[in-house]
Formats: sequence, C-alpha cells, structure tokens
Amino acid sequence: MKNRSSRVLALVGAFVLMVGSLTACGNEASEGETSSSTTSTTATESSEAESSEEVQEETALSGSILMVGSTSMEKFANALSEAFMDKYPDVTVNAEFVGSGAGIEAVNNGTADIGNSSRNLKDEEKEAGAVENIVAIDGIAVCVDTANTVTNLTREQLISIYDGTVTNWSEVGGEDAPIVVVGREAGSGTRGAFEELLGLEDACVYANELDSTGAVMAKVASTPGAIGYVSLDVLDDSVIAVALDGVEATADNIKAGNYFLSRPFVMATKGEISEQSELVQTWFDFVLGAEGQEIAANVGLITVE
Repeated sequence: MKNRSSRVLALVGAFVLMVGSLTACGNEASEGETSSSTTSTTATESSEAESSEEVQEETALSGSILMVGSTSMEKFANALSEAFMDKYPDVTVNAEFVGSGAGIEAVNNGTADIGNSSRNLKDEEKEAGAVENIVAIDGIAVCVDTANTVTNLTREQLISIYDGTVTNWSEVGGEDAPIVVVGREAGSGTRGAFEELLGLEDACVYANELDSTGAVMAKVASTPGAIGYVSLDVLDDSVIAVALDGVEATADNIKAGNYFLSRPFVMATKGEISEQSELVQTWFDFVLGAEGQEIAANVGLITVE
C-alpha cells in the first residue's frame, strides 16, 4: 500500500509540473503576441501621423499669386494653376496674358509676383532686377492654311518670306498665289524669339500683326496664302505646320537639336526664387518638380532637367 501511495503521489506531482510548464509557455506566447501587436499598432499610428502632417502642410498654405505675361504660355500656366490650386485649396493663382514684355515690366515694378516670358530676358530687364527662371522649352511652329501645297521651307526661304524678298508661293515651290505674312505684335515674346532666331530683328514685313498666338493661328487658318508662327503646344488641325530644313516641328526633334526654332518658357521673379515668399517658393517647387514637369509634357512642351 505504501509503495502504491508513493506512485500515486509521484504521478500527481508530474501532472502539476506539466500543467505549470504549459501555462508558462502560454503566457510567453501571449506576451510575444501582445508585443508584436503593440509594435504594429505603433508603426501604423506613426505612418498615419506622417500622412496627416503632410496633408496639413499642403492645406495650411494660403494666399494668392499673380502671374502676368506671355500669351503663348497661357495653356501651360492655366494647367499649372489648376493643379496647384487643387493641391492647395486655400491658394488662388491668377494669370493675365498680355505679352512677355509687359510681364517682365510688371514683375520688375512689383505689381506681379511672376512675369511670364516666352523668350530669354534682355540685359536691361535683368539689370532692373528680373531673374530668369526657365520652366520649360517650347518650339515655334511655322504654319500655313490647309489648302497650301508647300510642306517644307528652308531657313533661307523662311527668312526671305518674312523680310519681304519672296512674296509669292510659286517662288518656293507652291502655287501662284500671294503670300500673306502674319505675325505677332511688337513686344510679343514669340515674335522676339522668332525674329532673333532668324536674325530678323525689326526687319520683318508683316501684312498682319496680331496680339495673341490664338489670333495668329485663326488668321492663318481662314486666309488663303497666309503664313504665321505659333507656339508648338497650341497647334491643331486647322492649319498645317511646315517642316523647316526637312525637319518637322516635334518635341523629339527639338530635344535632339535638329529643329532650329525653339525658345525657353520663363517665369521671372524680382530677385532669386529663394528671396520670394514661402508661397511663391512652393509654386516653383511644384512647377520644377515631377508634377509640374509632367504637366509641361502633357501640354506639348519639353521638360527642363
């Protein structure tokens, strides 16, 4: 009996030890799960906090920006403005399209935050304080009405047309019809760039001088025998863009340096960007960043590196 009692006590003791061991393991597992759960929760909360801070930074920005200048930059400037205001709902971006010269004058006299120019700044404009900030590259397309049979012009032929030496399309391989030379008004960035690139400053003989890119294209489209120049990004099928020296007006050809009529799109500031308000600096971060340059590409411009 005594031996049997001893065996019973030994079995009971072993059972107690086994139950204790299982309980300890369960507690360790529970503690591990709790620790893992806590770490995961902390990481999620941290990520949510960072995201919330970014949203707060974007929505906290407020105020207004006024841009004045180039009509050729209208499509690009409007697309940028809409995207920027979507990102920063408390910000208003206003743009006036009155020509490059007027834009640079406005930024230099302090009546605008940004002066849009579709040409490089002149020395006297820089001396007055304007800083040239290139935000995209644009091509200048030479266009004719859709009935015109001329699809290519050499550089020399184009110069001869605009300086008045050549006055009939038959002289450059086309039909016997007078050439109607259309261009932009004095002070236009597109006109300034076009004439400078061809060495025709103050030497062009125009039948019509119009005050916007859209007006030039509309005039060419509706006038038999007309020729004009417009920003590449506004071209549509109402006109034909002629090749120059056998090279078509495309972004790829401009990037490759094969098309000779191209110019910068400039957003000038009075002083360096770093000297501007926080709002204007944020604008340039946006325009020159991935989002802004994607917009440039989408409207047919060449991005800046």
